[in-house]
Amino acid sequence: QAQVVESGGGLVQAGGSLRISCTASGLTFTQYTIAWFREGPGKEREFVAWHVHKDGSADYADSVKGRLKISRDIAKNTVYLGMKNLKLEDTAVYYCNVIRDDDTDWGQGTQGTVSS
Repeated sequence: QAQVVESGGGLVQAGGSLRISCTASGLTFTQYTIAWFREGPGKEREFVAWHVHKDGSADYADSVKGRLKISRDIAKNTVYLGMKNLKLEDTAVYYCNVIRDDDTDWGQGTQGTVSS
């Protein structure tokens, strides 16, 4: 039911930083757990991070822990994924996933490319 939209992708050099955003119409993000997934070239979609709405906790995949951080801006109804110390293997399409009681909603993805 919700329209989920990611933005903020682009091209950065290895070691650089990038912040991508997720917004959605038709729902308030504070009521739902928001997750980020990514799909690299020739790879399957994998879990990156999520922010749990009930207790405000966050969890990260081991491959990105310490380099990526998920956060919420309540006023803007936006969830961010901040990325630093980027590596070549971080190149992927990043997808936002809104987890609801009866379904999950996906965005179209935003491309993040890390170059040498």
